[in-house]
Amino acid sequence: MVPLATQPGRRSGRRRALVIPLGIALASALVFLPSHASAATAGTTATTATAAADGPLLSYVVNTRPDRSTIRSVERAIAAAGGQVVISYDKIGVIVVHSANPDFGATIRKARGVQTAGATRTAALSTASTTDEGAPEVLSAAEVAKAEAGATDGQEPLEANQWDLRAIGADKAAKINDGSRKVTVAVIDTGVDDTHPDIAPNFSASQSANCVGGVADTSAGAWRPYAPTAYHGTHVAGEIAAARNGIGVAGVAPGVKVASIKVADPDTQLFYPESVVCAFVFAADHGISVTNNSYYIDPWLYNCLDDPDQRAIVDAVNRASLYSQAKGVLNVASAGNSNDDLDSDAIVDDSSPDDTTAVTRTIDPHTCFDIPTQLPGVATVSATGVQNLKSYYSSYGLGVIDVAAPGGDRYQIPDTPDANGRILSTLPGNTYGYLQGTSMASPHVAAVAALVKSTHPHATPAQILRILKAEAVNPGCPTGLYDPDGNGVADSTCTTGKGINSFYGSGIVNALAAVTK
Repeated sequence: MVPLATQPGRRSGRRRALVIPLGIALASALVFLPSHASAATAGTTATTATAAADGPLLSYVVNTRPDRSTIRSVERAIAAAGGQVVISYDKIGVIVVHSANPDFGATIRKARGVQTAGATRTAALSTASTTDEGAPEVLSAAEVAKAEAGATDGQEPLEANQWDLRAIGADKAAKINDGSRKVTVAVIDTGVDDTHPDIAPNFSASQSANCVGGVADTSAGAWRPYAPTAYHGTHVAGEIAAARNGIGVAGVAPGVKVASIKVADPDTQLFYPESVVCAFVFAADHGISVTNNSYYIDPWLYNCLDDPDQRAIVDAVNRASLYSQAKGVLNVASAGNSNDDLDSDAIVDDSSPDDTTAVTRTIDPHTCFDIPTQLPGVATVSATGVQNLKSYYSSYGLGVIDVAAPGGDRYQIPDTPDANGRILSTLPGNTYGYLQGTSMASPHVAAVAALVKSTHPHATPAQILRILKAEAVNPGCPTGLYDPDGNGVADSTCTTGKGINSFYGSGIVNALAAVTK
């Protein structure tokens, strides 16, 4: 989807007690078995399709056992059904396919060895062009000068406006341990402008790629945004690891490295499943420690397992996510911006599919999953403002949210030179600007996770998440009415469980604790 800076109607949530049906669970578990196949074998086929090809050209994921014999057999069945293999991720048994046969999905699901299969989009593949995502609040030269005048000794020039660093102790943490150069956070997003002077010192080109379409392109600069309007990934990268170099802003973990894995479609800026599968596998195979995922996977806000296409999407992305976790990657994701209680019994989704004409449907979030946020082992993040209060837009849910972090809130105004409650970070073209959203909260957690990994280099993804939760500071449910816009009406209700609550999970992450405990 368009990334999760605040947008009306955008939701992203997860259930902690996610139960994946037996078939998918067993298939996904196979990623841990030894395999003699390569992690990703490019397999563009030359076989002429013999089946009908009179429909729109669509992309599919076909999921099978991760063994060479079965995969090659399924590839032959794909060709016979009118499909062309784009790439086979042999270690996880996921094959990305293009086909114009309108019956391809139904046909290939009947083939021997196929476990799940389905279309990853409802709109036809098309020639790419750039689109305008909308403008952030960009700092003018006068605003930059004003902020620089407010900086004190030891601060970056614009750091006086970075209330978010102080809110989680990141400014103090940087004086003790700003992170290890052996730890890299990958920004799975719209691309990162690695030429920005605040990002360049910590950027890892060797761990970056363009995964749009499902095949990793590591050619120089392929990981950059298609256009300056695709600013989201650059903002996220700066929040994580902008260098303390006397320029601009500071990241939460300014000593770690940051990489870019671009997955946003150049035409629509949508994040399709095959691109994210590629990103998780690439991260796993290139030494990434943490990924940040400030999006949900298009075209379905929630993927329901009773639909064969959506079931296949869940299966494919879950395999890739589990594969990355098995290789030491913690995946961090944003909870969404619709102020939804993600522990509710039903949610109305009126935005799916978002690549063609959306239809209104009521879904059960226990059987229809927002991915990657709702997948097992993924750290889910809600957003807070300067008052350590849940941001007005942030989705929440008891047993859903793991931790919270600053994402900005226009109703919570800080005592800073700009008096801007949003998050200040880097933008393409050596500029800076403010954004707000759970998109901004998630990279704060990813960065603190990188500090935990720096302090505990042998910690597994699950152990890092447990440390994040144990060290978090929980402000507790608000007393009285939760009414951030001041209209006298409660906007949401905070509920509690054992050591957690629905607004903040285990609490707001603590960067200082990450480097001292």
